[in-house]
Amino acid sequence: MGAIANDWLVPLKPEFSKPYYARLYKTVREEYAARRVYPPADEIFTAFELTPLSEVKVVILGQDPYHEEGQAHGLSFSVKPGIDIPPSLQNIYKELQADCGCYIPDNGYLEKWARQGVLMLNTVLTVRAHQAFSHADIGWKEFTDAAIRAVNAVDRPVVFILWGRPAQQKKALLNNPKHLIIESPHPSPLSASRGFFGSRPFSRTNAFLVANGLSPIDWQIENIG
Repeated sequence: MGAIANDWLVPLKPEFSKPYYARLYKTVREEYAARRVYPPADEIFTAFELTPLSEVKVVILGQDPYHEEGQAHGLSFSVKPGIDIPPSLQNIYKELQADCGCYIPDNGYLEKWARQGVLMLNTVLTVRAHQAFSHADIGWKEFTDAAIRAVNAVDRPVVFILWGRPAQQKKALLNNPKHLIIESPHPSPLSASRGFFGSRPFSRTNAFLVANGLSPIDWQIENIG
């Protein structure tokens, strides 16, 4: 299990001494020892590593990691190069093309977004292979709620993109009037046509950032192959 070493450590360090985190840590270690669990243990905290708290401009909340071989690597919705683009991300790319004119790339690797200040955070950070939501109730939600509260507390404008009901339930943690909250149905094939398509989250995010004197996100993920 990796460690958090950047400025996220200040708001999150108190969590490490709470009883729920001791149980969570023990459970995660046991799960990785006995089962196939994703992402790789040293990539659990990738979202925090790539997007320091001081650089967060946008938060995109996912649910739990992809649960098939080679997919999850610690960023919500992202997969590494060479991995087939999952259906939800295909729909994100379709909306991005319609919204901002970006071409649809040949890969689903979203590290470029993370390095520009887009916190690609799942509310649950681990999962058993082939078992979606299998780690939903082991304590991760308390930990990621602490992270969401830390972003909510920053004294600068941040955009929170909440796709689907589980992400939208986190709205109760957001009470800073500086921030913008963008909500829509989830981009999964089951719900994208019910209001995700046409919601224009990417251009709305950039308009807000620019209006507040911040540089916009370059949403174009480039081809690799």
